[in-house]
Amino acid sequence: MKASVLQENLALGLGIVSRAVSPRSTLPVLANILMATDEGRLRLSATNLELGITCWIGAKIEDEGSTTVPARTFLDLVNTLPNEQVDMDLAVRTQNLNVRSGASNTDIKCIDAQEFPPMPVPELDGGLEFKVSELKEMIQQVVFTASTDDARPVLTGVLVTVEGDRITMAAADGFRLSVRHSKLAAPVKQPLQAVIPARALSELARIAGDSDEMVTMVIPPERGQVIFRLKDVELASQLIEGTFPEYEQIIPNGFKTRTVVSTDAFLKACKQAEIFAREGSHIASLRVSPGDDTQTGEVEIAAQSEETGSNETMVDATIEGEPILIAFNVRFLREVLDVINTPNVALETSVATSPGLIRPLGEENYLHVIMPMHLGS
Repeated sequence: MKASVLQENLALGLGIVSRAVSPRSTLPVLANILMATDEGRLRLSATNLELGITCWIGAKIEDEGSTTVPARTFLDLVNTLPNEQVDMDLAVRTQNLNVRSGASNTDIKCIDAQEFPPMPVPELDGGLEFKVSELKEMIQQVVFTASTDDARPVLTGVLVTVEGDRITMAAADGFRLSVRHSKLAAPVKQPLQAVIPARALSELARIAGDSDEMVTMVIPPERGQVIFRLKDVELASQLIEGTFPEYEQIIPNGFKTRTVVSTDAFLKACKQAEIFAREGSHIASLRVSPGDDTQTGEVEIAAQSEETGSNETMVDATIEGEPILIAFNVRFLREVLDVINTPNVALETSVATSPGLIRPLGEENYLHVIMPMHLGS
C-alpha cells in the first residue's frame, strides 16, 4: 500500500473511528485501526466487536493494499504532524508502515489486515432515511435517560419502533422515561422494533455533526445488527437482546396541577439547586403555589446541604390546579430541561408520591416522565 492524504483529513477520519477502538481486549488487533485503499479513497475502520465505525477519506492511491495500525500511536502521531500532505508506504512482508510529512519520518509496526474482524457490508435498499438534524435531535432527547447499569442490559439501550410513517424512540432507567416521536418521509411496509445500545446512538449523534444530509438506517434480518450510513461514515452496532418494558403503563394519563414555566428560568434554578443537592442525594423540592386567579403563580425550587448551605429560587409560572410540594432528583430535571428546545415547558403533577410529566409547550412529539423522591420530615 502506498498512499498520500492531507493531514487534516487523516486526523478527522482517525478521530471519528477511534471511538470504536477496544482499549482492553484479548485480541491485539482490536487496539488497531484497519486502513485500506478502497476505490480511490482510504477506508479507516475500528471495532470492539459490539460497535464498529468506518470512515472514507480522499487520498491519492499509488499502490492498493491494507494493514492495521496501532490506534493510539497513529492518532497521536498524526495530530502532531504539520497541516500538509502525509505520505504512507507499507512494507507488506514486515508490516512496517513508513509515515512521512514535512521534516517527520516515522516507522510504525502494524498487524496484518487479515487478522482484523470483517466489517458488515450492508444492503442499503429498503433502509429508512432520516434527515441528520432530526435524527440527532431525537437521539439527544432520549439517550441520556438510558441506564448505565449493566444489571439490566435492555435498559442500557433505546427502544426504536417503526410503524407506518411514525418512528418512536424510548429510553428508561427505572427512575425516568423519555419518549420521542417523529414522522418518516415515507411509510414502511413492515413494522420494525429493535433495542439499540445508547452508546452507539450517542456516537452516531456525535459523528453526524450539524449537516443537512440524510442518514440511512438498515436492520438486516437475522443478523442482530443495526447499520447507519452517512455520506462518508458508516456505524454498525450489535442490537441488545431482551424485552423492553411496557413503558406506556407508567405515563400518567391525567394531572391535578399543570405548571407552565420558562424553560430557561427553570433550567437556571435547577442548576443552582444542583450545586447544593449534589452533596447529598440530589433532592430538590418544588413548591408550586397558584396565584389568586389560579392562572398565575410561582414555583420555589429549593435544595440544601448540611455541609455547604441551601438555595431557593422563585420562578414565575402559569398554574392550573392545586398547590403541591413535590421532590425530584434535580440532576434528572436539569438533564431533561437541557434537551428541550421550546421557550416554555409544562410540568404535570398529581400528588407528591406520583410521577411528574414534563412536556415542551407547543410540541406534541416529546414527553419525559420523572419519578418523585421522598422528602424527609
